[in-house]
Amino acid sequence: MMGEIVKEVEDLSSAVDGFLLHASVDRGLAPKTIEAYSRDLVRFVSFLESKGVRRVKEMRREHLTAHFVQLESEGLGARSRARALVAVRRLLRHLGASGALHEDPSEGLAAPRFDRKLPKLLRTDEVVALIEAVVLDTPLGFRDRAMVEVLYGGGLRVSELVGLPLGSLDLRAGWARVMGKGSRERIVPLGIPALEAITVYLEQARPVLARSGGRDSDAVFLSRRGRPMTRQNFFTRLRRIARLAGIPQDRVSPHVLRHAFATDLLEGGADLRAVQSMLGHADLSTTQIYTHVSRRRLRETVEKRHPRGRRRGSA
Repeated sequence: MMGEIVKEVEDLSSAVDGFLLHASVDRGLAPKTIEAYSRDLVRFVSFLESKGVRRVKEMRREHLTAHFVQLESEGLGARSRARALVAVRRLLRHLGASGALHEDPSEGLAAPRFDRKLPKLLRTDEVVALIEAVVLDTPLGFRDRAMVEVLYGGGLRVSELVGLPLGSLDLRAGWARVMGKGSRERIVPLGIPALEAITVYLEQARPVLARSGGRDSDAVFLSRRGRPMTRQNFFTRLRRIARLAGIPQDRVSPHVLRHAFATDLLEGGADLRAVQSMLGHADLSTTQIYTHVSRRRLRETVEKRHPRGRRRGSA
C-alpha cells in the first residue's frame, strides 16, 4: 500500500493535489486556507518545472532558495513569502510522512522576517468597566452581559459566540463545546462569572426573547425579535456598551476581547499550549503573538510604575 502511495506522489503536481485533499478532508482546514495553499503551491511547482524539476525526489534546497529569491524580486512582501514558505513546508512534511520524501530540502531555510502587527488591547480594568457598564434591567441587558462574559471568559471568536447552540453548553461541568474554523471542535472551559451570567440569562431573559420569535430557535443568544444574534448586531451593541463605559469605541470589538482573554491568561502564568487549545489556533506561532503583547504590557507597567523605569532628565 505504501508503495502505491509513493508512486502516486512522485509527480509534483500529483503530490500537491494529494496534499490539498489531505488538508481539506483529513485535517479539515478551512476553504480559504486550502485556497491560499493551492495558490502558493501552484506557483512553487510552476517555478520548479521551469527549472526542469518535475519529480518529488528531484527537489533540492537550492531550488527552494531560488524560488523565494524570485518571489522577492517580483515584489512579493515578506508576509506573503512567509505564508508561501509555510505552505511548502507543510507539503514537504506530508510527503515525508507518506514515505515519498526521505530528506526535507527546506530544513534550515530561514523564514522572511517581518514585523507582526500587535493586536489592540484592553487593560483588565477596562474589561471590568465594560462588563459593569451593561445595565441589567431588561432581557437584552442580561443577554449582553452574558455574551460579553462568555466572549472574555472563554476567548471565543464572535462567529463562535453567536453560533452557540443550546446543546453545546454544559453549565454543571462548566464548559461549552465550540465549533471553530475548519469545522474543528474544541471544549472551552468557562469561568464562574461567565457561568453565572449565562445561567441568569437562560433562566430569566432568553424565554422572554424566545416568545418574541414565534418559533423555537436552537441558538443560545437571541435578538429582540427572538432570532439568532448576528455578528453585526452584537458588534453594534458592544460599541454602545463601550460608550457607556467611557472607553473609545474604536478600541473595542469582539476580537479585542478575545485578545484580552489570551493576554490575561498568559500574564497569569497559563501554559502557551493550553492557551492555543482554548483559542482553537491550528498553529502555535499564531498564539505566540500574545507573548509579545504580554512582554510589551509588562514593560509599559515597569516604565510607568517603577521609580527607575523611566529615563530621568540630566542632573
